[in-house]
Amino acid sequence: MGAVGLAILLALATGEVSAELPDTLPRIKPAVVAIGTLARTRSPAFRFLATGFAVGDGTLIATNAHVVRRKLDEARLETLAVALTDAAGRTQLRPARELAADPAHDVALLRIPGPPIAALPLRQADDVREGETYAFTGFPLGSVMGLHAATHRALIAAIVPAVIPRGAARELDADAIRQLEADRTPVFQLDASASPGSSGSPLWDPVRGDVVGLINMVVVKRTRAGPSPEPTGFSFAVPVRYLRELLRSAR
Repeated sequence: MGAVGLAILLALATGEVSAELPDTLPRIKPAVVAIGTLARTRSPAFRFLATGFAVGDGTLIATNAHVVRRKLDEARLETLAVALTDAAGRTQLRPARELAADPAHDVALLRIPGPPIAALPLRQADDVREGETYAFTGFPLGSVMGLHAATHRALIAAIVPAVIPRGAARELDADAIRQLEADRTPVFQLDASASPGSSGSPLWDPVRGDVVGLINMVVVKRTRAGPSPEPTGFSFAVPVRYLRELLRSAR
């Protein structure tokens, strides 16, 4: 196949994803929630932490373990909470409690009271491939502009081990080498711009509408222009299989 033919095929594939995404998105957004802490004695009472999404029976919220493993202010009666948008477009706050967590793979489940919300299906096969295009929906800017979920496309640039790169060969001591050999957890490297508020966002298939991963790490850089970090265009997602396993163990 010549270069022109390959370019046409790539354009058609991208066009298919682009055409399907607007049709699938209305099924995704109702399940996406903002996760934060709630303390009635402060202003604002709700403080945003990250993104989550409903799974299972609709009263379970999936997010990253690093999001919920923060110390709460007991003196202020601070609790975990989620903010969600109801069918009328109103924002609801519901208390949440940690049900289960897998810090090694950075996934966690919260339980919320009240009626269930629309839950997202999880991909049952581990069939994500490099070069495929997905989407993620969350709150990259937190509550700065109001809680309005944003959606971005994400190319699977690579599937890599979840390890922290060493700067030089001399840093690879015996303990570091053992860690590298033991930790073969794969993560998806995404060619997509995300922000810290995107942590916990579902990575989903624009055609099928099922979740294949959770955004769990965003590479940012500090700038002199202001206190907010600047996205680099690289982010990572943990495969959804670890969330499936956590769901099974929590039942």
